[in-house]
Amino acid sequence: MSSDDVFHIIYLSTLIVVLGGSFFLTTKIKLTKTLQTASIWVFIFFGAIAVIGLWGTIKETLSPKQIHFNNTDQIVVSRQMDGHYYITLYLNDTPIDFIIDTGASDMVLTRDDAVAVGLKLDTLNFLGRAITANGEVRTAPIKLKTVAIGNFKDVNVPAVVNNGQMNKSLLGMDYLQRWGKIEIYKGELILSR
Repeated sequence: MSSDDVFHIIYLSTLIVVLGGSFFLTTKIKLTKTLQTASIWVFIFFGAIAVIGLWGTIKETLSPKQIHFNNTDQIVVSRQMDGHYYITLYLNDTPIDFIIDTGASDMVLTRDDAVAVGLKLDTLNFLGRAITANGEVRTAPIKLKTVAIGNFKDVNVPAVVNNGQMNKSLLGMDYLQRWGKIEIYKGELILSR
């Protein structure tokens, strides 16, 4: 049994005691006022202990770290609550949020993100096409001067701008293959160079 399992058992036990106690105290069972007040304080105490003891887990669950750097040649991206991996890259020194999509071939920018990195949409040639889950969309090929994350920096990176509607830019395999190793393990996507 791992330490995480022990913490989960302690958490669930404390939760059951607190919920059971609150139910017990809210029912019409005859208790003396002193016993009832003491019981409430005991449950508050155990509830506070549970929150303090599990604060790291609670905080990580509510707001997990997006990225951390394991060592000089690895980036670790945590899976988010929706099951996806998100990463922020600096394109031409501008932070752009991406969803990592191993099913996408290209690095695909939304129109808004393309403007944010300094591209003029009216100068782009949307001659390419891509088939997506939402149908066919037009794309324009571009070259990004720089793409950076942490100490890693690539130059003259090919990408496309999607002329269709997208909520977030996609980080596809063309960029991901610049990393020597891509691994998914225990809810983390690990990129190694």
